[in-house]
Amino acid sequence: MPLPLPVPAPVPADPTVLHPMPEQPRVVLLKPLVTSPLIEVGEYTYYDDPDDATAFETRNVLYHYGPERLVIGGFCALGTGTRFIMNGANHRMDGPSTFPFPTMGGSWAEHFDLLGDLPNRGDTVVGNDVWFGHGTTVMPGVRIGHGAIVGAGSVVTRDVPDYGIVAGNPARLVRTRYSDEDVARLLAVAWWDWPARLITEHVRTIMSGTIADLEAAAPERRHG
Repeated sequence: MPLPLPVPAPVPADPTVLHPMPEQPRVVLLKPLVTSPLIEVGEYTYYDDPDDATAFETRNVLYHYGPERLVIGGFCALGTGTRFIMNGANHRMDGPSTFPFPTMGGSWAEHFDLLGDLPNRGDTVVGNDVWFGHGTTVMPGVRIGHGAIVGAGSVVTRDVPDYGIVAGNPARLVRTRYSDEDVARLLAVAWWDWPARLITEHVRTIMSGTIADLEAAAPERRHG
């Protein structure tokens, strides 16, 4: 009697491929795309744009004159037109004019010290598994929690809690996706930190299972 053939092990998607959907060049993974040392993106985070998704670094991260960083976690989905406004966009507001005269050159450049104390909210940080709708804008220094959803056309001016849903201009919290207790459970599971093999094995649980299902599949439960 012939022995049964071994079942092939599940194969994770390749996080280093620029175009994970070859038939859809409008979709790019950002980690293999970005080159700036001031931008950090986790694995599998993608951007979708029918014009030129590969121009994300220059068209969607604006006024990034440093040294603030843009940090985006893994498994995030960025709809077309998602933009991050960085601190370089700020102007003085404590005098009669907001115009940045020193940047125009000539003898005006002698007054560059006037631009040395602009408002600065620090790094912009996005957690893991965040979904950005079409045309969203994130203002400087905002922190967006894990599992959040940002509605289409929103302008995010303040921090967003883990698993919060925000919408509007300025974006306001519509509701949270889970109770505080369940959010704590999800953060403890942190499926986005699992080995790729385990994520691959439990894709259906991650997408449509319960929190209890995720907890049962977590590495510490299986091997601890």
